[in-house]
Amino acid sequence: MALADFVAELDALEAAAVSAFAAAKDAAALEAARVEFTGAKAGRLKAAQQGLGKVDKADKPAAGKRFNEAKQAVEAALAAAQERMAKADKPRAAEAFDPTLPGRRLRLGHLHPVTQTIADMKDIMGRLGFTAVEGPEIEDEWHNFEALNIPRTHPARDPLDNFYLATAQAGAKTQANGSAGQGEKPLLLRSQTSTVQIRVMEGTPPPVRIISLGRVYRPDTADATHYPMFHQIEGLYVDRRVTMADLKSVLRLFCQSYFGKDEVHIRFRPSFFPFTEPSVEVDMNWQGGWMEMGGAGMVDPNVLRAVGYDPEEVTGFAFGLGVERVCMRQHGITDIRALYENDVRFLSQF
Repeated sequence: MALADFVAELDALEAAAVSAFAAAKDAAALEAARVEFTGAKAGRLKAAQQGLGKVDKADKPAAGKRFNEAKQAVEAALAAAQERMAKADKPRAAEAFDPTLPGRRLRLGHLHPVTQTIADMKDIMGRLGFTAVEGPEIEDEWHNFEALNIPRTHPARDPLDNFYLATAQAGAKTQANGSAGQGEKPLLLRSQTSTVQIRVMEGTPPPVRIISLGRVYRPDTADATHYPMFHQIEGLYVDRRVTMADLKSVLRLFCQSYFGKDEVHIRFRPSFFPFTEPSVEVDMNWQGGWMEMGGAGMVDPNVLRAVGYDPEEVTGFAFGLGVERVCMRQHGITDIRALYENDVRFLSQF
């Protein structure tokens, strides 16, 4: 191809592109013109670049220079048209805004009902003199069982009733030099928050007045009243001359404060827990019937001895309540699974 013919084609392409970009009235027309002239696959500039190869070898430098000039002119015209279009859109957007119209209310989140229940429990028990403490959710058998007077033969230690962490245990057995350690105790997800009480008593001389709230894990089949992960509140009071009367008074005051009842009746039913003696089930009068709240009792002397306390000098009581159970009773929820399905339509009610 002669140089003169190639240059003439570029002049016509440049003029057509500049004219098309200038004539575009809206974003759609400008986009169509952009694709036609600068499209990466079938644009006219792309075709002209391919035609550069047909120019005589001696004329290629001049042809390449003219092509670059035409390309720069087309791109500059496109940029100018895009800037013009952007400026034209701003006044229209400003005109469309009416400051007199009411604004849209922002959608704000709020605390989960279980979290709300935990906060209320902490507040009430704090006013009764109990300090909230926390502990790890991955525990060893000493804190989860042995220190709580649960012997190795007790059915509560059955692997089918606990989440033992085989992977974590395998990692714990590998030492820094790569050799396997000896005698490591199994680890598991804690099955009760009583483990926190043991940890506190191990490092704190009496008197002790604490509550521990947190998640616990048991391999229960999920149904309306059971879930493999749930929350507990555990209370512990150890001092001189602590009695069952103190336990009943604290639980009655807690229920009166939480449920806002003028007369809340608490009753104890004999039961058995390895870490309390005597042990009781705690019921609260609710809407004409009795609602089971949890377990309680006087701290077993063996538990006191395990943490270095002298059971001849101090006594104490402990109680454990299910947070979800209290939450469900308060809000009339009949299925615990609803609390963990993350349905915003459900959760936004609370």
